[in-house]
Amino acid sequence: MNFVDQATIVVHAGDGGDGCISFHREKFKPKGGPDGGDGGDGGHIIIHATSQLNTLQDFKYHKKYHAGNGSPGQGNNKSGSKGRDVVIQVPAGTLIKDGETGDIIGDMTKDGEEIIVARGGRGGWGNQHFATSVNQVPRFAKPGTEGERFTIELELKVLADVGLVGFPNAGKSTLLSVLSAAKPKIADYPFTTLTPNLGIVKYGEYKSFVMADIPGLIEGAHEGKGLGDRFLKHIERTRVLVFLIDLHDEDPALTYKTLLDELGSFDSELLDKPRIVCITKCDHDEDDLLIPDPTFEKKLIYISSVTKRNLNTLVLEIKKHL
Repeated sequence: MNFVDQATIVVHAGDGGDGCISFHREKFKPKGGPDGGDGGDGGHIIIHATSQLNTLQDFKYHKKYHAGNGSPGQGNNKSGSKGRDVVIQVPAGTLIKDGETGDIIGDMTKDGEEIIVARGGRGGWGNQHFATSVNQVPRFAKPGTEGERFTIELELKVLADVGLVGFPNAGKSTLLSVLSAAKPKIADYPFTTLTPNLGIVKYGEYKSFVMADIPGLIEGAHEGKGLGDRFLKHIERTRVLVFLIDLHDEDPALTYKTLLDELGSFDSELLDKPRIVCITKCDHDEDDLLIPDPTFEKKLIYISSVTKRNLNTLVLEIKKHL
């Protein structure tokens, strides 16, 4: 299944049923009073968040949703039935926006969370409601109102405790595959990862956290270069950021600064998150000498996903912040 993190859909709640114009008729009562029933309310459009989904893929093919209309009222004071609600399943972590104004309608971060995004129309009153001393045989009823209709934008932001940040080919996917059971695509060329990958990292006997491998950023990512703006939004929900910088980077300190600049330009609040800086691909002890601590504002952890060097140290450091 492809990872899709943006979608636009049209939702139309059901219209309310019309009220009924009817008069009571039975033997020996040829001129009974009004007994027109009310129309049923239209069905709602409801969005339901579930942890069982992790992509908006289905909305590439199904873009229009229409709830059921309420049934019209009937004679003998019988009300029409309510229209069928339509429940749309989305992954937990989906942001719902008004397609015209861009206003946020809901932020579905919890499994099982629901929100009504379009309300059904109200059923019209039957003529039984309009009888007065002056007009005892009202020959009119109230029509049902239309259901709400909107264009909705869905935007998925992955839910993870830890986000891996770095330039392409910095070793993020390899690290995730070693620390968790995730199987991201790995190769020795840039932009292998084009969608976020999630993995569960276990530590201790019963504890774990969710780690996200965010696709590699490049300079200008906050302006959309390399799809960077779409990748950066997945970092917004993470609690801890782990920066990965290749041991063989020409200027590691500049790379770190560039990554910070990109995050800050996209959302300044990202710089307030706890962050850990790792130098990757340090297979040997002497590799630590190639990039000394003073070049960075943060203490460095020298790691190797191949030899698993200092990975326990990294997990323990993450644990402190969580």
